[in-house]
Amino acid sequence: MRKALFDRNIRFFLICCITTGATMSAFSQAPSCHPAESFAMLSNDKAFREGHAEPEDFTYTGPGEWVTFPAADGNPAKGFLLKSEKPSQNYLLVFHEWWGLNDQIRAECATLAKDLQNVNILAVDLYDGKVTNQRSEAARLMQSVNRQRAEAIVKGVIQYVGPEAKIATIGWCFGGGWSLQASLLAGTRAAACVLYYGMPVTDTVKLKTLHADVLGIFASQDEWITQDIVKQFDAAMKAAGKRLDIVTFDAQHAFANPSNPQYDKEKTEKAYEYTLKFLKEHL
Repeated sequence: MRKALFDRNIRFFLICCITTGATMSAFSQAPSCHPAESFAMLSNDKAFREGHAEPEDFTYTGPGEWVTFPAADGNPAKGFLLKSEKPSQNYLLVFHEWWGLNDQIRAECATLAKDLQNVNILAVDLYDGKVTNQRSEAARLMQSVNRQRAEAIVKGVIQYVGPEAKIATIGWCFGGGWSLQASLLAGTRAAACVLYYGMPVTDTVKLKTLHADVLGIFASQDEWITQDIVKQFDAAMKAAGKRLDIVTFDAQHAFANPSNPQYDKEKTEKAYEYTLKFLKEHL
């Protein structure tokens, strides 16, 4: 029990250092990670890996199309697009979990498209076409994400949707962190950001550049995106003068993923109600 508590405290200490950008003299002043990269570190944690059940086979056969666009580094990138029935400059960028842009995410996009109606839904592929349903491979893929490449993809999709676009973002877990990063990169075009139990930014200087209001959906029993991290995020957003709505459920990490053993249908539906209300207010 003591060892488990020690391991958890060490994990929390490392995450806090990553999130706040603090130096770690006890670890030979190792450089701090970009917040969106911190899940790669967590993937070394056996409990984190085993907390994500391998998803069952699922095939999406609904509407939508794969699109290709140039990333900011000049290389092609891809996404999955569901266009609004009526022409619209409203876009919701969707960021996948550590499994990649799989059929489950595409089905989630279809649900959002149906319920938002006047919004183009564009899921962004940060894995360059790679998808898995194996935990070990998901951990490897998440660890292999190059920050510069991922940012180039995000900048590319922002350019792809055009200068008149009004941009909202949403993501879960790994994608939750990238939802916030994308809103930061979108500048004045950013209208709203939904972050489901992803690693937030707590650098007040960085957050002062954020133009989007943020809805953060978290789980009180989350051992990785802990309530202490959520409090740091809340304090940093207040210090930056930005709006943050926090909704915390009595649940485990990844409670909104149907393939997760901690999936909570009732809380997922409630979280989705908050999500839809927030997005409709801003788009």
